Amino acid sequence: MANDDAVYRTILEESPEAVIWADRQGTVRFWNRGAEELFGYTAAEAVGQRMDLIIPENLRARHWEGYDRVMVQGEPSRYGRREMLKVPALRKDGSRVSVEFTLLAVEHPEYGLIAVAVLRDASETFAELRDLRKRLADAEARAGGTPPPA
Repeated sequence: MANDDAVYRTILEESPEAVIWADRQGTVRFWNRGAEELFGYTAAEAVGQRMDLIIPENLRARHWEGYDRVMVQGEPSRYGRREMLKVPALRKDGSRVSVEFTLLAVEHPEYGLIAVAVLRDASETFAELRDLRKRLADAEARAGGTPPPA
């Protein structure tokens, strides 16, 4: 059993998916290699900082409302728990990246309730969707009509 803890830690640290967890105040307490690659911050740079470091300024109020709700309720809504949340995020260089993630609220022995997020880069998916929508709109315009109701 003792060896299992080391294995679990290695899995979390080395996962290609970004794994981040933050305490009740939104301070980053864990930042894995996947998060380093996705956002450009090393764990040493990110741990101890507020989550604002990856949240675009115009979305921070909405983010913190949702975060506070999770911390009060002790679990995320169906979005983030059963369904992937899709949002823009910030990289260290200031560029935006589209991410999708799931969220889990977990009791931690030292920090109390924490939020654990598993994130991935969804930029390519979002770009493909934008391109598909544009091509559909162009085709509809060429056909001279509006799309049929869904």
